[in-house]
Amino acid sequence: NEIGDDGAKAIAEVLHDNTTLIDLNLSGDSIGDDGAKAIAEALRVNTTLTTLTLGGGNEIGVDGAEGIAEALRGNTTLIELNLSNNEIGDDG
Repeated sequence: NEIGDDGAKAIAEVLHDNTTLIDLNLSGDSIGDDGAKAIAEALRVNTTLTTLTLGGGNEIGVDGAEGIAEALRGNTTLIELNLSNNEIGDDG
């Protein structure tokens, strides 16, 4: 699937109220910085997600990585995050 940023934003809205999903794999979905930042905002309030895979086939760059990193400062639930094979580079 290639849900892109719009699909990631829709999923992020659901994650705000999620009370059951613990593992989410969004690999290969053409998600960029905007989608990553939307998911990051959801991670600020989500208390059930323990595993998030955003690796391979996404286009997350420095801005998206920084958004996720900032959100994780207050997230105590997520224990596994995969951002492999994105466009983050050394600055991310």
